[in-house]
Amino acid sequence: MGLMRTLIMCLVLALACPLAAPAADAKALYARCAGCHGADGGKTALGVGKPLKGMSAQEVARYLQGYKAKAIGGPQKAIMEAQAALLSDQDIQALAALISQF
Repeated sequence: MGLMRTLIMCLVLALACPLAAPAADAKALYARCAGCHGADGGKTALGVGKPLKGMSAQEVARYLQGYKAKAIGGPQKAIMEAQAALLSDQDIQALAALISQF
């Protein structure tokens, strides 16, 4: 009876706790960005916009979410829209945190 009670409690706890999503690997995600933005975010991508270096995490996240929603952007926005479309909200937060450290 003790073993059965323990197994039931484990099952109840497992069902009650939401599964944590795996943390996004920001450095691996940024590897796709580095070609245009530079390894440290200091490059002006395709000669337009401003460098990522020095941006806050909130600013980076706002831009990425805007590109993902196709709500912002200049002449080269199609490139960023396509890249942002591949990102989950967790990816965006991880990238924003990494980029804000440049």
